[in-house]
Amino acid sequence: MPTEYHFAFWNLENLFDIENSPRRDPRVARILGKDIKGWTQALLDRKISQLSSIIRKMNNARGPDLLGICEVENKFVVDLLIQSLAPLGRNYQIIHHDSPDKRGIDVAFIYDGDLLEVPLPLEENVFSHFVMRRTATRDILQVTFKTKAHQRELIVMGNHWPSRSGGEAESDAYRAMAGETLAYFHQRIFEVKGDAMPVIAMGDFNDEPFNTSIVDYALGLRVANMVASGRNPYFLNLMWPMMGKGFGTLYYNGPNLLDQFLINKNWLRLTSTFKIKPDSVAIIKFPEMMNKKGEPIPFGGMGKPVNQNGFSDHFPVETVVIEAD
Repeated sequence: MPTEYHFAFWNLENLFDIENSPRRDPRVARILGKDIKGWTQALLDRKISQLSSIIRKMNNARGPDLLGICEVENKFVVDLLIQSLAPLGRNYQIIHHDSPDKRGIDVAFIYDGDLLEVPLPLEENVFSHFVMRRTATRDILQVTFKTKAHQRELIVMGNHWPSRSGGEAESDAYRAMAGETLAYFHQRIFEVKGDAMPVIAMGDFNDEPFNTSIVDYALGLRVANMVASGRNPYFLNLMWPMMGKGFGTLYYNGPNLLDQFLINKNWLRLTSTFKIKPDSVAIIKFPEMMNKKGEPIPFGGMGKPVNQNGFSDHFPVETVVIEAD
């Protein structure tokens, strides 16, 4: 029987350590300033509890096999999140890297160590790719995972591209830089690991599937045949079927489909050992996460009003990966 894995990604909306945390870099503390004021242990615990309640419901209440996350300040808060997932009985492990982001927020992966492993040495299988821009931003986190079932490798690239703050057009060049960085290291994977390596990129791209940063720079296309037959390191953007249907993962002046999965050509052949289960790509919208308009309910904080019954300003996304016998 083929083995199935539930992959998900969620922007956790400012999962920060407490106000006076000794784990915070003084530079980051200065930049955060008064935004972090009042972020108590009680609020952090409540935020963790809210996020955990949703994660535990994923994958038919089994929890995800691999979860990419962003907007986490440090490994400490990710450890707290894993502790809150203990009722699932999973052997969750963490891959996290401190990025140079000016607000101190990072990308990380949580994965079930009974299903997936990161081969040793870690320095040959975990990379944090620096995105060049004047003001520091999140790295792209690249991890080689190996399945326990068949000892096959696949590479996952976690993304949290520069935001649209200051205006979409004004910040567009920064996301183009991130897209070019993703495409460059996708090409490097082929050169180092061989051109048969399956790669999946996931994350909050802060752009939609049709934007230039994804199409022209990251080479994320909507047509599978072009990806499968092209000589360039193309990705297939799995979110295109949702376009035009009014779906979004973040709502600002309407729905914005910013959180996405992209796969390369090595998922698309008849003989591919890893495939995406048909119709498994979805936006996770449990009823308690939504307001009356169907939009995500933010938890807030970091200078915004706190709603302790909220979760995140983003909906998570999910898909099912199938590994052949």
